[in-house]
Amino acid sequence: MRSRMNIRITDASDVAGLTRNPSPAFVFRGRDNASGGGAATPLPRGTRHDLAERISRAFADAPQDSLIGGALPFDRADQDCLWQCRAEPAAAEAVSTRGLPLQDWQIAAQPPASDYSQSVGRALQLMQDEAGQTDALHKIVLARSLLVRAGHDIPVDALLRRLGQDPAVTAFRVALPPRDGRPVVLCGATPELLLSKSGAEIASHPLAGSARREVDPAIDRSAAEALMGSDKDHREHAIVVEYIMDSLSPLCRELAIPQGTTLTSTRSMWHLGTRIEGRLRDMDTPSVVLASLLHPTPAVCGLPMGRAESLIRELEPAPRDFYAGAVGWCDAQGDGAWHVAIRCAEICGAEARLYAGAGIVPGSDPLAEAHETGAKFGAFLAALGLPADAGLAGLIQ
Repeated sequence: MRSRMNIRITDASDVAGLTRNPSPAFVFRGRDNASGGGAATPLPRGTRHDLAERISRAFADAPQDSLIGGALPFDRADQDCLWQCRAEPAAAEAVSTRGLPLQDWQIAAQPPASDYSQSVGRALQLMQDEAGQTDALHKIVLARSLLVRAGHDIPVDALLRRLGQDPAVTAFRVALPPRDGRPVVLCGATPELLLSKSGAEIASHPLAGSARREVDPAIDRSAAEALMGSDKDHREHAIVVEYIMDSLSPLCRELAIPQGTTLTSTRSMWHLGTRIEGRLRDMDTPSVVLASLLHPTPAVCGLPMGRAESLIRELEPAPRDFYAGAVGWCDAQGDGAWHVAIRCAEICGAEARLYAGAGIVPGSDPLAEAHETGAKFGAFLAALGLPADAGLAGLIQ
């Protein structure tokens, strides 16, 4: 399989309502390096229903070294934000760390952790009341956010460099539609591969079921062992794996789980993960189209999907926009990699809205799920130079 690559688009033009942006339109930093250069042109915006047509049209007369990349929104009815450019070898970048750690900062939890726990309790009650019914809710992923305000614009390049220091993640930044004439970017460090494609070969590595890592090695090992032995977390994880296998199976000649479910980790979290590998029947289907067919998985939404989506809109105080969507890139051959847009923030000037979610299934504990979201904020907060446990404020220890 093609390994993860760094892609940098260097010049965004004023097309389809997106203003000219001198910063890279998108950057991905993983285990390998690649770069996209020259003018980056926004694709006409649309939804998953016309995505294949727009991708085909964009590549029809484009050079063979063209790339398309950007972000797919969480809500399948919303419009995506994709850019086209030409690829070139990545160059070493000297990024200043000026502006970090943040100074004169403030954090507001939206919703407060106590309100989040109440929403989890409501979802659990619905699952209990609907048990055995047609279209009953089996799982829902509920998110909360932190709004960080600093005394100066947040230095996104320096932040991205810090986020990319964990080799287990793919650090990214993607230019989004501007807000009131001001640039907006989605920046994060995702551990979760939604779908990669190289020729006929595809892979997905869903993560579901999480535990906070600890500084003490013995306590950290105990946390990992407890996660691996958790019936609740394995049930949550199995829902995601079954969904992806069912979605990919009609598209594949071969589809397998060669290693089963294993423990995987970032510097701040343990996860249950299952790597899925397959061979496509039609290798010409672009990776971004395949990603749109999978998204959103139960790892970020729930099951049944429609029921969970409706309840998320009701229980979460603000739209997710591109959080819990997908970010990635696709080349003219259709190869590429798309990652789940988690452990991220939407940044506009001196403000950053961080997001984190937790999967809720029967047996979940509302307070424990609130703690899990707090732990998931940790890596991003630390990259900003803020207390990693700030996301746990308001929770009873």
